[in-house]
Amino acid sequence: YISTTSWNSLNMPKKFIFLDNFVRMVSDPKVAIALRNTGTYLLVGILGVIPLAFMLGFFLSLRKPGYRILRTIFFSPSMLSVAALAMIFLGLYRPDGMLNSFLTSIGIPAINKVWLMNKSTALFCLIAIDIWGGIGFNSVLFFAALASLPEELYEAAKLDGAGYWTIMWKIAFPLMLDFIGVVTILQFLSILSGAAFMILLTRGGPGTATFTLGFYLYDQAFLSGRLGYSQALGVLIFFIGIVVIFLIRRASSRLSN
Repeated sequence: YISTTSWNSLNMPKKFIFLDNFVRMVSDPKVAIALRNTGTYLLVGILGVIPLAFMLGFFLSLRKPGYRILRTIFFSPSMLSVAALAMIFLGLYRPDGMLNSFLTSIGIPAINKVWLMNKSTALFCLIAIDIWGGIGFNSVLFFAALASLPEELYEAAKLDGAGYWTIMWKIAFPLMLDFIGVVTILQFLSILSGAAFMILLTRGGPGTATFTLGFYLYDQAFLSGRLGYSQALGVLIFFIGIVVIFLIRRASSRLSN
């Protein structure tokens, strides 16, 4: 209902304008930019997290000595607040931060950048934060699911001469396809509606380099005061989420069958 109103302040009355906010969205150049950046974020973020998290979860499921400690270490980023994570990576990306110091120490200072203020690197710097946190969290989910598989499957494969790499991709992976679909959906939803790191580190900049749908919704609702238009963006995000969830579930169900 709010998406069909013109409501420019919590203290102001709402005015019903039907579909005007959605008509405006069609011609809004910032929506196109936000869609492109969000698409890049989703593609790199999901492809960067799911395969690595699955491999790490498989390794943990083998229960090698010390796996409990490793499981806790990998899960630990999920226990940090968003603000704490932002401060950690701000220290990493600063001009005099750890990343530039490391590059200088190995003899490639020419690459040194103000990473979060460079249009070509800012979005990927934020994606890297999500990948770092997502791998550990999702690996623990995969560990829990893989731990339920019968050990006899692995033992039979070993007797046939299969190594861990073959067992992981030829046995464990096909059996986990439906669960992989669920984890992919969780990662997708986290990225689609997320804006925390943009708010804390870049404010959508430099320019529009990190301007995503989640941040645009926040910008319109809390910075620009266009509450009605912000909720029209929320409706767009909702329907994108529904469509993509349906496609992921359909793909994972077909592959698992």
